[in-house]
Amino acid sequence: MLILIILFLFIFSLIGAIFVYTGVEELVYALLSGEVLFSIKLSLFTATISALLSVIVAIPVAYALSSSDFHGKTIVDSIFNLPIVLPPTAVGAILLIFFTTSPGTAFEEYFLEFTYAVPGIILAQFMIVTALAIRVIKPAFDNLDPEYEQVARTLGKNKIQAFFEVTLPLCKKAIIAAGVLAWGRAIGEFGATVTLAGATRMKTETMPIAIFLNLAEANVTQVTAIILILIIISLSVLYVVQKTIGGFRIW
Repeated sequence: MLILIILFLFIFSLIGAIFVYTGVEELVYALLSGEVLFSIKLSLFTATISALLSVIVAIPVAYALSSSDFHGKTIVDSIFNLPIVLPPTAVGAILLIFFTTSPGTAFEEYFLEFTYAVPGIILAQFMIVTALAIRVIKPAFDNLDPEYEQVARTLGKNKIQAFFEVTLPLCKKAIIAAGVLAWGRAIGEFGATVTLAGATRMKTETMPIAIFLNLAEANVTQVTAIILILIIISLSVLYVVQKTIGGFRIW
């Protein structure tokens, strides 16, 4: 208990230092600046898209990993886990290298540009958060009694209908938690994003990149304002996840 109190006070003092170092008026002024507002809007936009895409992909992947047994399943599962254990800069570098090879350059030329552009931010975030979404959703499928689907099948539902009408609603809490957690993680993503999309002011400047750019110029007020927003978002995400999944373990 003593260790818990000491650790809490230490973390609380770190957060409190923000208000000690920077005045409230300066914080408000910084929060209303064009650069900070741009970084907030861009972060919210890209994180929302990447989180939605990650959940859409994570649901069938998690279900396949949970309900199917096949040769090499452990290897496939490990590959999907790679973005969790690899440094984000490594993930970004892999993406950047891909888009400098023939298939990647052709795709950018004829379809959509990713390198040093906003779609690159979404792709980088997606690569990082999809693995997290899979890890959150898969235990829900693991803990679900397969008899629910079997009963639905005996009542005339086909496999797809049983999945959408029975399985998904029963795993709703885990799916919501995965989406919220993926969104929060995407908001804070830096390494893969800066490697693939770069750090251009008012173009690919998400909130973490804005912190990086302003720290380089010793603009502490701007940095403090963005950190405050990120803390509020992070606490909100964690609160929603805790309330949504309760005592359900995601790991």
